[in-house]
Amino acid sequence: MALFTVSRVIDGDTFEVKNGWEWNNKKGKMVRPTGYNTPEKGEEGYAEATLKLTNLILEEKVDIRTAYKIDRGRLVADVYYGDNNLADYFLEYKT
Repeated sequence: MALFTVSRVIDGDTFEVKNGWEWNNKKGKMVRPTGYNTPEKGEEGYAEATLKLTNLILEEKVDIRTAYKIDRGRLVADVYYGDNNLADYFLEYKT
């Protein structure tokens, strides 16, 4: 797809991008990277995973590559930061 600037981190595996994305005639801002799944709000590890993603990509550029579907308004896609798949930074949550 393209490079996007991350404007907001929602949790450890969901974030928003500035100016939004467009895919298959749909538009949105939320992105759900593939390859890992962090704890949900209220679960152990949630705060740590959210802080880790925030420190890593907030206001940074990410490369959204192959998109697969839209799930609950989120574009589910392979996301890269630098030369690495975002999932590589979250090995403890890799799926």
